[in-house]
Amino acid sequence: MGKTAPAARPANPRFSSGPCAKIPNFSLDMLADAPLGRSHRAAVGKAKLAEAIDLTRDVLGVPADYRIGIVPASDTGAVEMALWSLLGARKAEMLAWESFGEGWVTDVVKQLKLDAVVRKADYGKIVDFAQVDFDNDVVFTWNGTTSGVRVPNGDAIPADRAGLTICDATSAAFAMELPFDKLDVVTFSWQKVLGGEGAHGVLILSPRAVERLESHTPAWPLPKIFRMTKGGKLIEGIFKGETINTPSMLCVEDYLVALKWAQSLGGRKALVARAEANAKAVRDFIAGKDWIADLAEDPATASTTSVCLKFTDPRIRDGAAFAKAVAKRLEKEGVALDAGAYRDAPPGLRIWCGSTVETADVAALMPWIEHAFEAEIEAQAEVA
Repeated sequence: MGKTAPAARPANPRFSSGPCAKIPNFSLDMLADAPLGRSHRAAVGKAKLAEAIDLTRDVLGVPADYRIGIVPASDTGAVEMALWSLLGARKAEMLAWESFGEGWVTDVVKQLKLDAVVRKADYGKIVDFAQVDFDNDVVFTWNGTTSGVRVPNGDAIPADRAGLTICDATSAAFAMELPFDKLDVVTFSWQKVLGGEGAHGVLILSPRAVERLESHTPAWPLPKIFRMTKGGKLIEGIFKGETINTPSMLCVEDYLVALKWAQSLGGRKALVARAEANAKAVRDFIAGKDWIADLAEDPATASTTSVCLKFTDPRIRDGAAFAKAVAKRLEKEGVALDAGAYRDAPPGLRIWCGSTVETADVAALMPWIEHAFEAEIEAQAEVA
C-alpha cells in the first residue's frame, strides 16, 4: 500500500459474522469444568444443559411460560424443526429480504409444497409489515445477517393474531430487544452474538406454539430429530435439558461461560448497548464519505450486528472483484478476518458488530478500510 498505514490496529481482528468473536479475554482454561467423557444423560450433563436453558431465559428475558430447547444443527436445525412441525394448519406467509430468509421460502414452497404467500424485498430493505396478514402463519428473520437490515420492533405484529409468528433471530438474539409477546417461535444459534461454538441451535416456543404442536399433525413424515410430540403431547424433556440427540458438553460449557459473562456485564441491556456502540463506530466513520455507504437504506432498519457496507466510488470498474480485493488486503494486514460480504449478497464488506466485539477494535478497523480502499483504487489505475 502506497500511503502511510494507520497507526492503531484492532487488538482482535475477528469480524466474522459466524462463528463470531469469542468473549473478550477468552481462554480455553475457562472450559475446564466441562464434563468431558460423560453422558449428557448423566446427572452432571442434565444439570449443565438445564443451567444453560435457565441462564438463556434470564439473559434474554424469555417469559416463564415459554419453552426453551437446545436442538441439533445450529439455527438451521431449529428453524427447520419449527417449519416442518408447525406449518400446514393454516395459510403461511414467507417474508424474505436476504439469503437465509430465501432459504426458508424454498423449504416451505418447494419441499413442504405449501401454497404460501411470499413477500420479498431487495438487499438493504425489509418488506412492508403493514401488508402482512397475521391471521396466517408468518415466517421471517429478525435480522438479515447477509443484508444488514433488521425489523425495528414488533409494533406491526398484532397481539390478537390468529396465526403463529416464526422468527429466525440468530444474529439478533442477545444484541437486540426481542418482543417475545409478539413472537411464537424464536430460534438462534449461540455461535453468533455470544461467540459460541457451532452445531447447536436454540428453539423457543410460546404457549400458542405448543398448542399448535399438540393439536396439529403435519401431512408429511417427520424425521426423528424434528419430533417434539409423542401421543399428541409435547415431549417436555426436550425443554428441560434432555436433548433429542447428543450435544457437545464442551460447547455447552462454552455457552455457559458466555452467558455468565453476559450476566456480569448487566445482562441483555448491556449486550444490546455494546452492539449499538459498535455499529455506531462504523456508521460515524462512513458518514459523509462518498466512496462507501451502508447497504441498509433506512437507518430505522439498519442492523447493529451484521453491518453491511457497499463501495460507491464511480472509479470502481468491477464491484465484486474490487470488494474481494479490499477484503483480501484487510486480511493480509491482519486487521480484519472474514470481513467480505456474503457470497449471495451485493459486493462489499460485512463487519460483525455483535456484543463480543470491542468498540475500540471497530474504531481501529475503520481507517484501515479506507487505507485498503485507496490502495486498491491505485492498483486498479496501474492496471489500466
